[in-house]
Amino acid sequence: MADWRKNAVHTVEVTGYTAEGLGVARLEGRVIFIPGTIRGESWQVQLLKVRTNVAWAKSVKLLVPSPERLEPDCPLAGRCGGCQYRHMTYREELEAKRQRVQDALTRVGGASLELPPVLGAERPLRYRNKVQFPVARERQGLAVGYYRARSHDVLDVEDCLLQPEGVTALRRAFKNWMERYRVPAYDEGSGSGLIRHLYVRTNRKGEALCCVVANGRRIPHAPELVQALRQAEPALAGLVLNTNTRDTNVILGPDYRTVWGQDFLEEELCGMTFRLSVPSFFQINRAQTERLYEKALEFAALTGQETVLDLYCGIGTISLALARRAGQVIGAEIVPEAIEDAEANARRNGVANVRFLCGDAGQAAFQLAQEGVRPQVICVDPPRKGLAPEVPEVLASMVPERIVYVSCDPATLARDVKRFGALGYQAEQAQAVDLFPRTQHVETVLLLKKTSPQGAEGAGARPAAK
Repeated sequence: MADWRKNAVHTVEVTGYTAEGLGVARLEGRVIFIPGTIRGESWQVQLLKVRTNVAWAKSVKLLVPSPERLEPDCPLAGRCGGCQYRHMTYREELEAKRQRVQDALTRVGGASLELPPVLGAERPLRYRNKVQFPVARERQGLAVGYYRARSHDVLDVEDCLLQPEGVTALRRAFKNWMERYRVPAYDEGSGSGLIRHLYVRTNRKGEALCCVVANGRRIPHAPELVQALRQAEPALAGLVLNTNTRDTNVILGPDYRTVWGQDFLEEELCGMTFRLSVPSFFQINRAQTERLYEKALEFAALTGQETVLDLYCGIGTISLALARRAGQVIGAEIVPEAIEDAEANARRNGVANVRFLCGDAGQAAFQLAQEGVRPQVICVDPPRKGLAPEVPEVLASMVPERIVYVSCDPATLARDVKRFGALGYQAEQAQAVDLFPRTQHVETVLLLKKTSPQGAEGAGARPAAK
């Protein structure tokens, strides 16, 4: 019988992965999670934490390696919390993500469909168009970089293979400015200090927009900072100061002031132009987002006559793409600033067959149902937590022919698929798209079709609880 005490050493075979990218092994009915391992490998591992049915371990000695194993190309692999798959080939990473989505849909969602291969990125490096660097004074000195895995300790990261090289240059210039003028970093424990984050957004043209998040309304030596940033990146479009004086983990505060240049970038997506301010939501991988949206449009199967409801529409990116193939599109979003951006983006791109509502998804759907709006297609792109409990019933009460669900979390997607199944909507197709290479995250677009006329009966349209 195995020794299950802490620090005990065992030999195990890795058979799969967790949602977080840890290797999974089994021993005497218990599951063991081991970071940095690959399925098919045999390892000696040391137990670190043991519970009734599960244990966590660290890898000690690799006995049988996988042919998919790589030497990590980042010196911070395993320490930085950003990447989980740098020790394996991209091919194996995509299969791990496909299996994650497949398992969630089958085991939790009860869906009987076979997921095709994940749509991988042609460029799995340097793809991030938005980077947010936490800033802290650590034991080793000033750190501008990323959080250590499973902690709020900031690692000082000279470069990251997921960010554009121009961002690397801006980060270096910013840190040099802080050190030269002794600008204090914010301290989470005491609430003192000034600089909390450096935020950089870039676009297809290579332009950059910088935002300094500060625990105050002014930063010292602002002209010198502008000069340093412009020398580091001649395509800098603007520098914005964001004030966040709250005791919170939320990065951005409510107040913005333009220090130099403009406070936005313009970006192209699916043949349209979008204006992006600092708080605007926009997917961080433009090329893969276009593939994701094309798949969503394929699943929507629009003929030019349909009314489409787009919930969680953000600044209108999916809504405007849908509008080019639909009769009319109604977008709904709870953030007022996003709705303002969506309306401006519609005008900018000459899209007239779209209107936007500001409100919670459930309330907006209920309002439209009360107005007699009966969309043939509904598209949802909710946050990681998925749909609120009342939303599937409200949507089913509108009796759409198809529901296109765009998800950033396979677990909540699967949960909602099961909810829709009880309302007469079954999963017909799904496609995972890798918007975040080398990390644990994966996007999925899924098509639900109405299969049971009785399924939505009794699913009375009720407003979301306030």
